Amino acid sequence: MKYVLQRLTFYAVTAWAAITINFLIPRLMPGDPVQALIARFQGQLDTSAVNSLKALFGLDKERSLWQQYTDYWSQLLQGDLGLSFTFFPTPVSEVISQSLPWTLALVGTTTLISFLLGTGIGVYSGWRRGSWLDGLLPVTTFISSIPYFWLGLIAIALFAVKWPLFPASGGYDGSLVPAFDVPFLSSALYHSVLPGVTIVLSAVAGWILGMRNMMVTVSSEDYVMVAQAKGLSERRVMFSYAARNAILPNISGFALSLGFIVGGTLLVEMVFSYPGIGYQLFQAVGAKDYPLMQGVFLIITLSVLAANLLADMVYLLLDPRTRKEA
Repeated sequence: MKYVLQRLTFYAVTAWAAITINFLIPRLMPGDPVQALIARFQGQLDTSAVNSLKALFGLDKERSLWQQYTDYWSQLLQGDLGLSFTFFPTPVSEVISQSLPWTLALVGTTTLISFLLGTGIGVYSGWRRGSWLDGLLPVTTFISSIPYFWLGLIAIALFAVKWPLFPASGGYDGSLVPAFDVPFLSSALYHSVLPGVTIVLSAVAGWILGMRNMMVTVSSEDYVMVAQAKGLSERRVMFSYAARNAILPNISGFALSLGFIVGGTLLVEMVFSYPGIGYQLFQAVGAKDYPLMQGVFLIITLSVLAANLLADMVYLLLDPRTRKEA
């Protein structure tokens, strides 16, 4: 219990620091975001509304930095992340809530598939060294070493242009209205095949390599030898003794990957023009949309912290040494 409280305190302090830095970044950056917004709309916004816009975006210099900070926390606790410059006057929370499900569905599913696939192959490859599974490692490593934008462009050139099996861009057919019905879900699934397969191909090698190396290491440990000497079945020794201990580093890596799922795979969404949160971040950077950047960074930071906390709890369950220290 003491260990859990220590970790909760640590992540609470880290979250406070991240939120505070997130508040300070746009105020320390050069340039005036309100003037940039007025210039962007080219006369559609009255220049006399500068003070009103600054107050609206929480950048009113007549209020002290501490007052702005307390206002920022007050808005944050109410779920108010401000207004987006790019989609003005749409709230940032609405922009994020529309794009986040796309990223979670695509990157979340593919990350889980690549983790399960890579870890499973790594377990068998490490336990049965010299089998045909070892031949997969150079192939998957070669594919993962290809820069993602090249892999994505090759996939588009082959499977969307030369053999038009899948669409080259977008999250769904433009003629459909987003809804939870069969035509729209089928279209969304069809559009996600090509980016999804490229994500799995580029990520699976890391899981295989890490798990295989750990399995090779733990296979020579005394407790594995003792389990084999006791006459336990090979399957039980492999999973209950070797894989259970070898998987701990992969669990940490998977938890970190869960955190970065929310950030999306920026290159994936850029290459395939996929309507996820990474693509929104790319647009926000190009348009100097500070509120949207703040909102996306905040969501990513909190997600990474939550994923790390989850990893710590899983470690407590899997590793007796951690429970003993706690």
